[in-house]
Amino acid sequence: MHRHFAAFGRRFLISPTLCPTNDTFLSCKLINSLCPRNKGVSYFRFLSVMALQRQLPDPDDPSTLMKEDGVAVCSSMWIENFREPDKTLTNLTDYLRRFELWVLAYQKVCADEMGSFMPRSAVQKSALEDLLALRNAVLDGRFKWGARLEFFIRAPKDKTDLDTLSKRKIRALLTTTQPAAFQDRVVQEVLFMILEPIYEARFSQKSFGFRPGRTAHTVLRVIRRNFAGYLWYIKGDLSTILDGVKVGLVINALIRDVRDKKVIDLIKTALVTPVITSRVDDGEKKKKKRKYQKKKVLAEDEPKPDPYWLQTFFGFAPEEAEKVPSWGHCGILSPLLANICLDELDHWIEDKIKEFYRPSKSDVIWNSQDGEVEQGNTSWPEFVPTSGPDKTRKMDYIRYGGHILIGVRGPRADAATLRKQLIEFCDQKYLLKLDNDGLPIEHITKGIMFLDHVLCRRVVYPTLRYTATGGKIISEKGVGTLLSVTASLKQCIKQFRKLDFLKGDRDPDPQPCFRMFHATQSHTNAQMNKFLATMVEWYRYADNRKKVVNFCSYIIRGSLAKLYAAKYKLRSRAKVYKIGSRNLSRPLKEKKGQSPEYHNLLRMGLVDSIEGLQYTRMSLVPETDYTPFPSGWRPDHEKVLLEYIRLEDPMTVEAQRSCLREEGLISPQEYISMLVWNYKRNSNIVDQLAVVENGGNNVLRGKEMLLSSSLESFCGRTTDDEENKGVQAASISGR
Repeated sequence: MHRHFAAFGRRFLISPTLCPTNDTFLSCKLINSLCPRNKGVSYFRFLSVMALQRQLPDPDDPSTLMKEDGVAVCSSMWIENFREPDKTLTNLTDYLRRFELWVLAYQKVCADEMGSFMPRSAVQKSALEDLLALRNAVLDGRFKWGARLEFFIRAPKDKTDLDTLSKRKIRALLTTTQPAAFQDRVVQEVLFMILEPIYEARFSQKSFGFRPGRTAHTVLRVIRRNFAGYLWYIKGDLSTILDGVKVGLVINALIRDVRDKKVIDLIKTALVTPVITSRVDDGEKKKKKRKYQKKKVLAEDEPKPDPYWLQTFFGFAPEEAEKVPSWGHCGILSPLLANICLDELDHWIEDKIKEFYRPSKSDVIWNSQDGEVEQGNTSWPEFVPTSGPDKTRKMDYIRYGGHILIGVRGPRADAATLRKQLIEFCDQKYLLKLDNDGLPIEHITKGIMFLDHVLCRRVVYPTLRYTATGGKIISEKGVGTLLSVTASLKQCIKQFRKLDFLKGDRDPDPQPCFRMFHATQSHTNAQMNKFLATMVEWYRYADNRKKVVNFCSYIIRGSLAKLYAAKYKLRSRAKVYKIGSRNLSRPLKEKKGQSPEYHNLLRMGLVDSIEGLQYTRMSLVPETDYTPFPSGWRPDHEKVLLEYIRLEDPMTVEAQRSCLREEGLISPQEYISMLVWNYKRNSNIVDQLAVVENGGNNVLRGKEMLLSSSLESFCGRTTDDEENKGVQAASISGR
């Protein structure tokens, strides 16, 4: 309803939304004060009050809540947690209230949903309003995990009208397995962004599964670097912890470092809420399969499925990396929660490592009181010289997901004692019943399988060269053991057999890859080349990299040859190789007499170029990467964080200054002060030169030349503006 009032003889239309709704008395007083006797003063007063009311931010407007970039908020969280890693956090609700994190989580989930990242400017206002409603529901406790019909926000491409669905479809929606709701994934992403920096600063450096920057390659390099001198190995499989969730165990692990009730309750609800996994009733009629199924046409905003070569490579996932935990409605939070639960095991074994260390002076490595001293030759850490019977007692540990590997240097009885203590710890802490068969103790000579690579030891007789006193180079014959990390050819054959690429064990026979039957020769070769390139990278640190990659190339080449023989009716692989050459780069079928040759069509751009298969010869496979792995390695993002925190510390700056003074050097600020003093001292000389040249403008030019030449000699710059600003700032400070 609108009202009119007169001011300066004119009638104005007043909407109730212009006046403050929470103060009716003030609104009435302002409107009643606008009368002709006030001669417009009250009118201007009214407009000024309305302008102040409009300037106040609206708490329900999403645009006013985005004060900072979401990436900047995440960066500040990482820096704060790495600066104080042992701090117990009691107020995470403030981060849960930051709307910038919710917008960033929405962008990430949309990227997974649609296949492309959506910039913040492209997010529609209606989506921001729905996202704000979701945030308020989470903060108020109105959000429910696993909702099927009631949503605060939906995916951008979800156009389903729930009001028009039939009862049968609604019943199927409520009783059958469905993918996680879009709003659930957004909440999971927000919680993940809040919890990940907290626990990444606390996690042990010996855990490498489900963590950023710590891959299976990192594990293999750490093993090659640190496990060379160990004789006995304990390999354990704790992946049963990842299968079923124990709510009490997860919550107790969380509250050790996080004491925010809202965040803990939200995660507990996600773990407790049941997930509907029932299937469609058998009584319902099943649709008959069509004889001919049309190709599915993807929408513009629909992500493309994984290509065939990537699906094939995923089939090669080792046993340690194959299982990913999925607990309740936690989604991407599940691997992080699993690492939080197993982190106590990591720290317990780290304490055992310190207790177990007993050095022996007669041993060639680890013979000092400091167990972290570099062992042997740092550029060749896998080589250990022979030593006497008395060995240093030392152990090391590594964990990838739910699988652990412990190396022990010393008698087997020490390894058996450690195994007994580990069984008791897992029983008390995780209620996990382990036995000696689940934690076998194996000697290095038998070969230990880990991440589809075999750890073994062989005796070598290298020629050792070193520089003696006086600069004399001495060469002598040595003897020792070498830790070998080789790819398991048996596991490779097993994975190929699982993917139906071959049959047989002793004499593996390639099988045709019929999934690529309808693809062109160029497309098929390109897909398999990408797969082979990925396999080359996977076996990068294996000692037998050339052999295993050449075997993979032989299986793929034989599989494609049989496929082309069946497709083009060539009867045998020999005929395929005769026409298409060894790497299958020549076309296998041409229309003779009806079209030009393949090379002419390729020159005109009418056909695709056929890429030959790679690594058909062992000499084409790259060498094994033996780059030395640094001691105390950390991922790149952690290095940057720690360096940034160190440079922010005022003690670091003071230490640098004291070091410069001790070495007789000067800091850049002191050098600029010295330049200013020289400038003042030589100013008279410049003035005299100006008098001789009879030019007043040359005085300023001469001063600028003197300063610029002095500064260029120090910092190598030629920009006069920046140099003059530095000199002016130094002179103003009184130096």
